[in-house]
Amino acid sequence: MFLRVDKLQIELPVPAAQDPNAAAALQELLGGKYGEMSTLNNYLFQSFNFRSKDKLKPFYSLVAAITAEELGRVELVSNGVAMLNNGPDDDSDEDEGGDISDAPYEDMKDIRLAAAFLSNGGGATPVNSNGVSWSNDCVTTTGNVIVDLLHNFHLECGARLHKLRVYSTLSDPTGREVCGYLLVRGSVHAHAYALALKKLTGVDIDKMLPTPNINLDQIPECAKYLAEGSHRRLYTFSPDDFTEIKGIWEGEKTLPGDPKGALEVVEGMPDGGKIHQLTGIPSAFTPDYAPEEMFEIAPGSTRNRGNA
Repeated sequence: MFLRVDKLQIELPVPAAQDPNAAAALQELLGGKYGEMSTLNNYLFQSFNFRSKDKLKPFYSLVAAITAEELGRVELVSNGVAMLNNGPDDDSDEDEGGDISDAPYEDMKDIRLAAAFLSNGGGATPVNSNGVSWSNDCVTTTGNVIVDLLHNFHLECGARLHKLRVYSTLSDPTGREVCGYLLVRGSVHAHAYALALKKLTGVDIDKMLPTPNINLDQIPECAKYLAEGSHRRLYTFSPDDFTEIKGIWEGEKTLPGDPKGALEVVEGMPDGGKIHQLTGIPSAFTPDYAPEEMFEIAPGSTRNRGNA
């Protein structure tokens, strides 16, 4: 089962400006071939289908723990997309009630992913940068632990390439922060799968890392996460379970080019950061044209639930 916490894995900076085309580029990291929907669902269904869980506990625990992190990464990218579509918060539209008579969203006709506004109100959905829906065809779960781990290693290397290319298209701090954090944490996952394969087969596949071959300290948004040691940590994302991943991770070396230090398993999850509160936009009917009525009702509903 999963426990949900009302935080993001990191706190994202507010966008410098509304930028729906940047949001569309970031969608590739959500619903693209190597996006977070792919990593999540590969690991999720592999963990469900894993054979001989008790006998191969460290390897099952690795896939299961990374699954939980991937679910939070879907949440993180989705928030980044919504923030870029929304832009800096501005309460004026909310205060004025919103006027739609003068076509306030005429520019959306020329936006690459107009459906992000027309159908989703500026929110994220599991599609790629061209609006093509994410598909189960991106999932590999063979039941063979080596084949699945090898596929996961490939998936993480592909995701790294993905993120580097998306990063190179973005200038806004929100999208770049998403990419920077995911690049550091994705390197951890690729490293962990490589070490798992080495334990099982004796093949030093970790020597292929990093792929693509660029040190993350060259990317400013990665630097602080490297400095705080995020590249050295595997999280269990559980208060009690999946600690067996220590047998794969601890005692190994950091990747070439990354700051040196002991690899460690952290029982639990990162401290995380607050979720940015998107301002309502009545002229887009989000949450509605006259939201003040909802705002008046909501506190009473909360009190009633507390007294139930």
